[in-house]
Amino acid sequence: MPADINNAFDVSIFFDDMATEQGTYLQPQKLQRLLYLAQAYYAVAFNRKLMPAVFVADELGPVEPNVFLAFSRGRPDIDADLFLPYEAQTFLENIWQRFGDYSIDRLDEITNESSAYKIAFARGNRAEIKLADMKKSFKRADKSPGVDQVVKPKIMRTQTGRAVHVQSWTPRKV
Repeated sequence: MPADINNAFDVSIFFDDMATEQGTYLQPQKLQRLLYLAQAYYAVAFNRKLMPAVFVADELGPVEPNVFLAFSRGRPDIDADLFLPYEAQTFLENIWQRFGDYSIDRLDEITNESSAYKIAFARGNRAEIKLADMKKSFKRADKSPGVDQVVKPKIMRTQTGRAVHVQSWTPRKV
């Protein structure tokens, strides 16, 4: 399945930049939970992958091992794409607004109680968490907020005050 963002590092840098803008430090474990939630909710909302990433069920919770290793000694010096597709960037801003202030413990409750994580962890430590399981788990929203509470359409107002829904422009193919 194709992904809308080239790699998980672009998303990681985006979240790290959001934390820096707010004057906070983004702990590696919190970054991992945000990546997992972003991938799961994106699959529910848009029926496709946000990023080409593989999550595994670690003892502490879901982990994207490549990002975990790269960020183990702080933010890596890589050329990240700072201009993400509009739809993906808006989505990531929604994820940050919803979960950015959550503690690691609260994020662990949400991610570690997801059926996708439990199914993978039952297969063994560091077993892959399948995207289909993530999607199914967060679509049901048993122990997590529903997708409608996370992904909000961007609404702006005209000069007269009438609400209009805003979406990115896609030119027609000729």
